[in-house]
Amino acid sequence: MLYEKEVPNSTPAPADYVEQVDSSGLTRNVTWPSLTAYLPPKDKATGTAVIICPGGGYAVLAPAVKSAALAREFNKAGIAAFVLKYRLPNDAVMTDKSIAPLQDGQMAVLTLRKRAKEWNINPDKIGFVGISAGGHLASTAGTQFGRPVIENKEHISLRPDFMVLVYPVILFDTAIASGVRERLVGKDAPQELLDLYSSEKHVSVNTPPTFLVHAADDDTVPVKNSLLFFNALLDANVRTSMHILQSGNHGFQYDHPGPDVRWFDWCLNWLHENGF
Repeated sequence: MLYEKEVPNSTPAPADYVEQVDSSGLTRNVTWPSLTAYLPPKDKATGTAVIICPGGGYAVLAPAVKSAALAREFNKAGIAAFVLKYRLPNDAVMTDKSIAPLQDGQMAVLTLRKRAKEWNINPDKIGFVGISAGGHLASTAGTQFGRPVIENKEHISLRPDFMVLVYPVILFDTAIASGVRERLVGKDAPQELLDLYSSEKHVSVNTPPTFLVHAADDDTVPVKNSLLFFNALLDANVRTSMHILQSGNHGFQYDHPGPDVRWFDWCLNWLHENGF
């Protein structure tokens, strides 16, 4: 479990709000967030660690088998991977649903730093890998680490050291249809709340180095999300690399449909280039 005692910002779950995994492997109704560790052999470990935030539109979590496959790819490169099962925003079980995913993301960073020695990881080489809606969680954690929404008595840094964002949701722009936005802040959210969770508006010189990959023909999360985030990173002089694939739509993971395109290799090269 992610939290040792009670889960912050939670209310008693109704009888019909029970975590379940359907026949497609999609997880619903998360009440007890957790981290699942995938560790490389000690003789291959680089000390680098990633927190994988699966997608699912803040409605479900993508099948655990997909996250596990991605984690094992990182393990092959000597990188420890931790799959985050985070809460999905829902008024039925939360006092403030808008902060629940971010709380779990910040707690994941805090947990890895506190237990770094146990897991043979470098506390200065911890990053997020956020996919789709998980990319929104990751980018929020990466741009709003100065706004703690969890208890952090030891004042451990909540800033991730890098981000890998795969067709991420970034923009909370009402001109773009987004179930992610509506589930996190509601259909009639005030502009200040939309601005708070539109990650490109919170990029600063302290934002972690970021790798972005997106498909130009993505009809679920428009490529504009990555483009505007990339421009914000450039404006802030943050180290960044972006790869826009001509095709691939939404949902590809470490493999891409094209036989000559494997974005995961580009990602590993970028991590190496930046000392991670």
